[in-house]
Amino acid sequence: MIDFKVNRVLCTQCGECVADCPARIISMLDGCPSIPEEKEQLCYRCQHCLAVCPTGAVSILGLYPEGSQLLGSGFPAPEELELLIKGRRSVRRYKPENLDPELLQHLLEVAWHAPTGVNSRQVRFTVIDNRDKLAQFREEVMAGLGRLVRENALPYGMEFYAEFVRVWEENGIDVIFRDAPHLLVASVPQHLPSPMPDCLIALSYFELFAQANGVGTVWDGLAKWAINDLLPASRTLLGIPDDHLIGYAMVFGKPAVSFARTVQHGPAIIHRVA
Repeated sequence: MIDFKVNRVLCTQCGECVADCPARIISMLDGCPSIPEEKEQLCYRCQHCLAVCPTGAVSILGLYPEGSQLLGSGFPAPEELELLIKGRRSVRRYKPENLDPELLQHLLEVAWHAPTGVNSRQVRFTVIDNRDKLAQFREEVMAGLGRLVRENALPYGMEFYAEFVRVWEENGIDVIFRDAPHLLVASVPQHLPSPMPDCLIALSYFELFAQANGVGTVWDGLAKWAINDLLPASRTLLGIPDDHLIGYAMVFGKPAVSFARTVQHGPAIIHRVA
């Protein structure tokens, strides 16, 4: 049951929910929006009907308009969003402290609103929320990589990890996790239509919202390859399900660096179809 309800007192019969339903299952019945029971299984669960109703008359899936934020003119100004996009930097220097747990949870909850293929909403955030836990996990990973180096077992094309092991063992320099306090891995069940894009979109949302909150991030392909390709037992340590595809990994925390200005990329590579 999708529990589609309409408050007839608030409903103006504008038909916006009917027009905007992607599944085209809402119709007007006796002057009121309705979903026939036989069509309920076709619902995308996208909540467009709840979001588009101008008077807050529609509820669905046990969710009511009062629980949503009103949009109004609340979006950031275009120049503010442009500054965030252009000013976003990969952060590789972090303060040795944990993020506030409430802030970390808020970042994850907001990022989880990112769109997914066919609205599957199955992105799983695996997070290490404590710098001591990440230090322990790093020890496990570096020890495993060290064994691969000494056994000459690094796969072709991954030999460069030997240098990361060397600088770690000799100098305590962490090239893979960058001494960050937190790790985030996005994964999705492999059977879904678009597992890799779902992960990457979710992490992109996380990164922008994190940096808007003063939290530094870096896309960590080195950690992703180490966990997923070189040391698959690390997946088990993190509790990532066997049937999940790991989209990417990201480390994050309070930055120990402050950037003063945007960089200057471009011009954009654009092909206009004639």
